[in-house]
Amino acid sequence: MTQAAAVRTDVYLGPDDIPEALRADALAGLTSTPKALPPKWFYDDRGSALFDRITRLPEYYPTRREREILVRRAGEIAASSDADTLIELGSGTSEKTRLLLDAFERAGTLRRFVPFDLSEQTLRDAAAAIASEHPGVEIHAIVGDFERHLEYLPGGGTRMIAFLGGTIGNLEPEQRHRFFSDIRAGMQEGDSLLLGTDLVKDVARLEAAYDDTAGVTAAFNLNVLNVLNRELGGDFDLDLFEHLAFFDQTREWIEMRLRSRREQRVKLRDIDLEVHFAEGEQMRTEISVKFRREGVERELLASGLRLKRWWTDAAGDFALSLAVPG
Repeated sequence: MTQAAAVRTDVYLGPDDIPEALRADALAGLTSTPKALPPKWFYDDRGSALFDRITRLPEYYPTRREREILVRRAGEIAASSDADTLIELGSGTSEKTRLLLDAFERAGTLRRFVPFDLSEQTLRDAAAAIASEHPGVEIHAIVGDFERHLEYLPGGGTRMIAFLGGTIGNLEPEQRHRFFSDIRAGMQEGDSLLLGTDLVKDVARLEAAYDDTAGVTAAFNLNVLNVLNRELGGDFDLDLFEHLAFFDQTREWIEMRLRSRREQRVKLRDIDLEVHFAEGEQMRTEISVKFRREGVERELLASGLRLKRWWTDAAGDFALSLAVPG
């Protein structure tokens, strides 16, 4: 029996980095006008479990549509990239990425897999599982934040960097430009970027995907207040906030917000902060940009990347694009 290869894990986040980042984001976001929190704080254990439920809801199409593309096109993607190294940003459990790994292995080209994620334990578990499933592949896991640690992506070989799930849509335009520019700065000739983007479509379908009838997305949104209560000594009463989701047709993005049901004051003991909410005041917790092909191509070009291939599901709901330096 072939032995699974040893997994190398590089950790660029110390034990205090994530708590310090949460404190900084909460202090900045809860004292700004309007109030806002980054969506990364949704994903504690409960939030991750709720999001897993969201991906299985009838209203939430993106996960199914992206998987459909990967099932049908993974072989084409592997051949078009001509890569021997697959890097996945925000890898999590790498569930969908297994379709790519299998395609690369069938082509006989895969030498190395680099999963990259914030959660060390999730990353270690996923890397160990993939090492056992693909014993001939070198596994080099990286614990880091893609907004801070892209410079530590390992070089060598021909690399395809995958950023799936439509996560790029959580970034505002300036953040996306910085992300693409940082990716491009680290690329060599032959490297490529595989990008997942949700596409503009009927507004009713978009809004339903973020405001399901079962209320799972509402619970997911409200759970960020549980995170603040637990990690920062907060006293948010979740019953005093309600979930909102709507499509901004000018910016072409979904916004998720929490709206205060009445005037109230909330304390966060660990950062010595008292926050006033007016009745009806809204706090933004996420944006999810919806793209058009020409917009994706324009943003890539502005950062020195050229769109090489474009794949969509049969309904045209979601896209995977392959970009190269140029």
